[in-house]
Amino acid sequence: MFGIGIPELVIILIIILIIFGTGKLPEIGGALGKGIRNFKKATKEGPEEIDVTPKKDAASSDTDGSSNG
Repeated sequence: MFGIGIPELVIILIIILIIFGTGKLPEIGGALGKGIRNFKKATKEGPEEIDVTPKKDAASSDTDGSSNG
């Protein structure tokens, strides 16, 4: 689809190795793995986990004892 084969992937990996060095690669790989794992976990959970609608609170209504005029 993108025309990326084994030789292109090897060149990309070599460039990444040159840019970041051998010390940072395990940290980058770990962070990337955690990000993918969290993304998969979030997509498997139901949509009830992400409810951003504000709830109506009875304590915040005008019957809290304050007078506005």
